[in-house]
Amino acid sequence: MDGELPQEVDIEDKTTMEQLQLIQELDEKERSMIFKMTDSFLSKKKFKDFFNKNVASL
Repeated sequence: MDGELPQEVDIEDKTTMEQLQLIQELDEKERSMIFKMTDSFLSKKKFKDFFNKNVASL
C-alpha cells in the first residue's frame, strides 16, 4: 500500500536468495562496502584456518 511506512528489514531471517536480492537493491557504493567487508572477513578466516592447521600443530 502506498503511504505506509516501510518496515525495518532483518536480513538474518531471510533465505540466502532473499539476502542477495536485498543487497542488490542497495546503491553501488553500499554494495561495494558490503563486498569489501565480506572479503576481509573471509580472508581473515582463511588465514586463521591455515594458521590453526599448519602452524599450531608444530
